[in-house]
Amino acid sequence: MIRFLLLGCVLLLSACASQTPLPKQSPSLTLPLQLHIERQMSEQRQDWLLVIQREGPGIRWSMMDPLGIPVARQKLIDGQWQADGLLPPNPEARELFAALLFALTPAGELHANYPAARQHDGLRVLSARWNIRYSQPSFSQSLSFELNVSQGPNYRVTPLGEHTP
Repeated sequence: MIRFLLLGCVLLLSACASQTPLPKQSPSLTLPLQLHIERQMSEQRQDWLLVIQREGPGIRWSMMDPLGIPVARQKLIDGQWQADGLLPPNPEARELFAALLFALTPAGELHANYPAARQHDGLRVLSARWNIRYSQPSFSQSLSFELNVSQGPNYRVTPLGEHTP
């Protein structure tokens, strides 16, 4: 019995430690957004379409493959992620959505929402977890950037419809 309680505590602590950072307040984003996400891991590349839109008190994140098949759907309501629909949990997508929220946060709101964040010359970093390199040095709502996730894949993000190599 003690082993099960100890195991439960360890699992609970590891779940808490792995939660993705979220802003202290919802940043002012110009929504809806449609983004092309290119995922690169080793030699493997995947393309996704991401739609971010306001829905009631929250923000809905819907990611699909090029054929329109849903890959992940989440809602961010009051600083908490909630499943949206019947898709199975997708921790990588949740990490991606949280990193994108960090990347899309306007420069003037960054330090109030992410006190540990740093930005300089087109680079934005949140500890060792996320590294964003914007294609233009201006952070003002730039929608073209590269996102590197520690212990994970790299992403190239562009507005939908913009030419991607």
